[in-house]
Amino acid sequence: MINALSPLDGRYEPKIQPLRMFFSEEALIKYRLIVEILYFQTLCNEKSISDLPALKVSDRNKLDAIIENFSEVEAKKVKAIEKKTNHDVKAVEYYLKQQFEKIPALKKYKEFVHFGLTSEDVNNLAYGMMISDALKFVVLPELKKLDADLRRLSSKWRKVSLLSLTHGQPATPSTIGNEFAVFSDRLSKQVNKVKSFKMDGKFGGAVGNYSAHRAAYPNVKWEALGNKFVKSLGLTPLLNTTQINPHDDIAQLSATFNLINTILIDLSRDMWMYISRGIFKQKIIAGEVGSSTMPHKVNPIDFENAEGNLGLSNALFTHFANKLPISRLQRDLSDSTVQRNIGSAFGYHIISILSLKKGLSKIMLNNKATKKELDAHPEVYAEAIQMVLRKNNVEGAYEKLKALTRGENISKADLLAFVDTVALPKTEKVRLKKIIG
Repeated sequence: MINALSPLDGRYEPKIQPLRMFFSEEALIKYRLIVEILYFQTLCNEKSISDLPALKVSDRNKLDAIIENFSEVEAKKVKAIEKKTNHDVKAVEYYLKQQFEKIPALKKYKEFVHFGLTSEDVNNLAYGMMISDALKFVVLPELKKLDADLRRLSSKWRKVSLLSLTHGQPATPSTIGNEFAVFSDRLSKQVNKVKSFKMDGKFGGAVGNYSAHRAAYPNVKWEALGNKFVKSLGLTPLLNTTQINPHDDIAQLSATFNLINTILIDLSRDMWMYISRGIFKQKIIAGEVGSSTMPHKVNPIDFENAEGNLGLSNALFTHFANKLPISRLQRDLSDSTVQRNIGSAFGYHIISILSLKKGLSKIMLNNKATKKELDAHPEVYAEAIQMVLRKNNVEGAYEKLKALTRGENISKADLLAFVDTVALPKTEKVRLKKIIG
């Protein structure tokens, strides 16, 4: 949409489309509706609540159909109610009561919709389910694809030597495959944390103690019922709360994604520098322009875009982690407007993942550049030589190599000549010369 205020709903809308079914306003309304309907069904299943009948299959199907048939048109009906109530959760309650009017067997039980609940009971469970589903169906699959790309490149170039730079200075060679493997290991470790993560669920009325529920039905074991209900939604019940879920779950998840994003910023910057050094070339895409004035340019824009959007995602995740676990006394509403931006944090994250995948798909190894760098810095083999000297008990091994190489512009011939001068078994000299090349 060219008039969108946010690039998430404008320039990048096609990329984040899959997240809409979990984080849009329509999605939030639908998940609230799911919580309300499933809770009503739970009440009907509770034998201690004699004022409600056990649901007939046909009536349960009609309730399920409200969820299944929920659409943008229905969501707009809820929003129309909200204009009058100025309360989003109450609007969902009134909408659902209207739907009960259309089910003859349930019409007289509509006051059991939202029975004993506070808005946060519905909201936190809805958000918990939304986030859980978004992770399962969108975020984790994309992260796994990126990890698979890193593993593939690690295997593809596992034996290709690379000049290392530590402190920005030439250092002992690594391999390109190893560098990709490092990022894959770091990423997969955090992905496993996300896979095993479960959102919490608060349930218990206005201040978390089921006081309203008990006023109506003192003999019902409300804590047990509430815990069972929360578990049925795939969430972990919080046993002691105020009015709200303290959001420690979102804070913890935000911290994990903050680290994932930071790892990927590190990857983005390293790829940028490898391309700058000429280690990687980029595939030319027909019709693309690298610069508006310099025709030769093939810029690493995918890695730059990833870095920028990862930073935006982290700015939001950092705020979630710092703000959401704090609420004045039993409840304040400052968390509400913040939570509405959770989808944006994941949106910028997904854009970054797609940019990284695109960038990695376009890189080509420049073997000449890797060899040229290594040939230009034979001094980096000094560590290997001195370790072989130490192994053979050559006194002052480190100092001898330091005197030969530190700050000096030496050649392979100088290293080979040095090996000939030291007291080493012939087999060791042959091996060292092979390493030097």
